[in-house]
Amino acid sequence: MSKRFGISRGPLREATRSLQSRGLVQVIPKRGVFVRSVSPEEALEIYDVRAGVFGLAGWLLADRVDDAMLAAMRGYLDQMDTAAEKRDFDEYYRQNLEFHDFLLAGTGNNTLIEVYKTLANKLHLCRTRSLVNAGGLSVSNHEHREMVDAVATGNRDRAQAAFFRHVERARDRFKSTIGSSD
Repeated sequence: MSKRFGISRGPLREATRSLQSRGLVQVIPKRGVFVRSVSPEEALEIYDVRAGVFGLAGWLLADRVDDAMLAAMRGYLDQMDTAAEKRDFDEYYRQNLEFHDFLLAGTGNNTLIEVYKTLANKLHLCRTRSLVNAGGLSVSNHEHREMVDAVATGNRDRAQAAFFRHVERARDRFKSTIGSSD
């Protein structure tokens, strides 16, 4: 690859390590680097764990949210609504990732953020598939609004349930795409 792209091996090794740490590639000694695949069964298990972790994020965020954070969250929601109306998947997905990162950062819990990102990185392909094939852009953003409304109340249990339900529904959307043709 270094010859093909005209770069030294150092940056390639670093890129490989980065992709491996994100769970996107698998390094097999003396064989090479391979794009990591996630079986449908493994994806469903990851969704289950991700729902629990994201529920905890909602619970923690309900205690920390302030007016400025709520305004920023609602800004993301409006941008995602616009992208969904235009059926601009790339923009929606970019905003969706930033929105989730913003929510997680608001928890102030670095361990939770690290665990969540590890799980979410393994699911990128599954998440995109379920948003596109299951018509999930508008539905997903409606769930985001439920989450923000729950956090705004300051009720930790309500926020936890809304965040958990969002991932659970994403899991169901993904499950509906299993076996469908691309």
